[in-house]
Amino acid sequence: MIASMTGFARREVAGSFGTLVCELRSVNHRFLDASLRLPDSCRPLEPELRQTLARSLKRGKVDCTLNLRTVELSAGSLEVDEAALARLLPRLRALAGALSAEARIDLIELLRFPGIVRQETLDPEQLFPTVRALFSETLRELAHARSREGARLAAVIEQRIDQLRTMVAAIQSRLPEVHARMRQRFNERLADLGAALDRDRLEQEILLLLQRVDCAEELDRLGGHMEETLHALKSDEPAGRRLDFLMQELNREANTLSSKSPDLETTRTVVEMKVLIEQMREQVQNIE
Repeated sequence: MIASMTGFARREVAGSFGTLVCELRSVNHRFLDASLRLPDSCRPLEPELRQTLARSLKRGKVDCTLNLRTVELSAGSLEVDEAALARLLPRLRALAGALSAEARIDLIELLRFPGIVRQETLDPEQLFPTVRALFSETLRELAHARSREGARLAAVIEQRIDQLRTMVAAIQSRLPEVHARMRQRFNERLADLGAALDRDRLEQEILLLLQRVDCAEELDRLGGHMEETLHALKSDEPAGRRLDFLMQELNREANTLSSKSPDLETTRTVVEMKVLIEQMREQVQNIE
């Protein structure tokens, strides 16, 4: 199933630690380029999360943001380090006496002094399994979003292929008429010259001329590339690079067809074909 490289997913979970929110955004990129922004408490998990991401996605620029909103700490979760406070107070009093008799010690500022208040810290063994599970769920949601977008892109490309087939069939049906008109024009010009010519040699020259402008080979290759495009769209493997190559080949054959054909109507049809191929190429840029 074709998948797009564009998608978004967001999941959150609440627990005793607070609320954990995971967001994943992806856009098109030649390779897999992952950027992870994690809380300091979750940094040890970054290599593992990158491996999980690489197993699920093959291409795209992916931005992951993991936010942890901790719960408000209760008074029971704060503990004053009495020993540290006992060491600090005499020095603060001495400093206050040296500066001014009216200097006072602010209790709130005192509690903010490093080491005076100890807070309960998050237990990694409790938090990490939740992070892993949340990341995996968000990644699955992103993969589903990319698959849905991929199905839409595949439908657009299939529609363009159907239009291309119609145009190729129209050009093929005109080939006998084009060749007959060229032969007639060639004979008329020779008749205007009024010269006696070898009919066998003349026929050989006409055949050589028709071979130089014959587009049957290009039309056959266009048909083959279109079939291969439809086959790639149904592949279970990432097909973005292959589809990009096929778009280049379709465009190359269309250019050759335009340069070889002496028929104005065929040239106009080829211009429309190139517009369709360019539209498909733009869509293919977003396919994994």
